[in-house]
Amino acid sequence: MKEAIVLYPAATSHQMISMVELAKLILQHHPNISITILVAIMPFDTSTISTYISSISQTSLPISFLSLPQPSEDPPGPAAAATLGKAAFDYIRLYTPKVLDALKTISLTSTVLAFIISTFGITYDTPIPTYLYFTSGASSFASILYLPTIHNQTTKSFKDLPNNTPLHFPGLPPIKPSHLPEPLLDRGHPAYQEFFSLGTLLPNLKGMILNTFDMLEPQAIKAITEGACVPKGSTPPLYCIGPRIVDAKQRGASDDALSKCLLWLDKQPSQSVVFLCFGRKGAFSAPQLKEIAFGLERSKQRFMWVVRNPPPNSDTERDLEELLPEGFLKRTKERGLVLKSWAPQAAILSHQAVGGFVTHCGWNSVLEAVTYGVPMLPWPLYAEQRLNSVVLAEEIKLTPMPFLTEDGKGGVVSSEEVERKVRELMGLEGKGFRESSSMMKIMAMAAWTNGGSSFTALSKLVASWKQEQS
Repeated sequence: MKEAIVLYPAATSHQMISMVELAKLILQHHPNISITILVAIMPFDTSTISTYISSISQTSLPISFLSLPQPSEDPPGPAAAATLGKAAFDYIRLYTPKVLDALKTISLTSTVLAFIISTFGITYDTPIPTYLYFTSGASSFASILYLPTIHNQTTKSFKDLPNNTPLHFPGLPPIKPSHLPEPLLDRGHPAYQEFFSLGTLLPNLKGMILNTFDMLEPQAIKAITEGACVPKGSTPPLYCIGPRIVDAKQRGASDDALSKCLLWLDKQPSQSVVFLCFGRKGAFSAPQLKEIAFGLERSKQRFMWVVRNPPPNSDTERDLEELLPEGFLKRTKERGLVLKSWAPQAAILSHQAVGGFVTHCGWNSVLEAVTYGVPMLPWPLYAEQRLNSVVLAEEIKLTPMPFLTEDGKGGVVSSEEVERKVRELMGLEGKGFRESSSMMKIMAMAAWTNGGSSFTALSKLVASWKQEQS
């Protein structure tokens, strides 16, 4: 029978895209392996995932998708899933017997070498070797692995501790409670319980796969591999196979959107443009948008800026003229391009005109900046971004913008600070970051040369699958 790998991403478009990238990586180095991706969809995300799957199915990639039957129970609403509510986690668990049935069916015609999941807290009773794919970095993963240990060091939720309380996670610099992702701040939050339960999943895993590489997060990777994050248990083997990034076409960029950005960049001098982009949830308050605008204007730098509507009605369409200071677009039209809501980030960062990147510090954005050697200015807003920025400040010596709260209302960074940080990022004031960014790019490339850390990790991962069958 043919050799196969089965992948099962969590039911979000981001996780699906990440799993497809992992599948492409495996096929690039081992084209004879058959890959099937199991598809579980939250009803409100059906269109996004279906459109993406359709686009992949039209390529020559030998990846098949198997849609799982939806549970008969009523699904949670978008709000529950967006907040990682209990209803969302419970609904995903309803897919478990359907996943096991799919694995048995595939095993009738294929030798399934491995089952790779990205869901936490669910144990699958299958003889197939199971691996966890964590799409973020080693630092975030180390904090999650250590959560059961630090949980027992206090009876309080992290949100109830004084913010100057240092939290010590193996492989990480001292972390303030406010640096942690919001779901981890409250031990009563459903997401906290899911991350906490990862400890029960570990004994059933044959390995853990991370989208990072050895030279980017050496301390966190060392702590995980040496077992420091699970002091009272065993840690499965760790395979760091990054950096894996998604190009603009894979994220659904239209030709018009790509052309508009690239044509404008083509007219700019090399490394002269600062690019500001904060992800699909990166919405600033109205006062903060104006401060950013004034700071950019006074910096005298060329810029490309992606602007989203401010909360709480981020999805309500508003004109750029309404959101930005009066006359700003006209005054900066010769050196700035403002885009509404979205831009093909990877395509922009890979352009030679871009010389700096102001980012929310989401992990994919970090990897893109590292891959293309673009200096970063972290401006963390939500999820694991604060933690990422703290680690980057330690590992790459980057100084982030002041932290805001999840809703963007935790204070306003002044236009003077924005101006100073942008000029510093572009090497006009104080220490520039271009040299260290170029070094990280070289290290990222080296990870995938023959004998490099990520190349070797993937080889060992595939070898472990073959060994299980022998």
